[in-house]
Amino acid sequence: MKVIQIVEPLKAKVVVKGDLGETEITGGYCGDLLSDCIANATEGSGWITIQSHPNTVAVAVLVGMACIVVTNSQDIGEPTVQRAVKEGVTLLSTPLTSYQAVAVLSGLGVPGTRKHG
Repeated sequence: MKVIQIVEPLKAKVVVKGDLGETEITGGYCGDLLSDCIANATEGSGWITIQSHPNTVAVAVLVGMACIVVTNSQDIGEPTVQRAVKEGVTLLSTPLTSYQAVAVLSGLGVPGTRKHG
């Protein structure tokens, strides 16, 4: 499934396009602790988080995530937007809670993924 296909079901706003229409989302990971995501999220994951700090973009690049989905309509500051643009990371914002966003992705058939298990 392409990242573009999760935008409407998540009621998401595209903050930074990245490779929205080209990137495959192969799984999902939900977490707000950056070190946990580095240790456990897998390449190709759609990352569901409340975090909107610029370091989330660095983590997404490091892991090779398909996109970042910031939940609860959390404010995404300009430094984060600019970092995502620079790195080509797709950044989405949704009014849904993290729990609701995970339920939507699961309903679409996106499996939860984890490096070790």
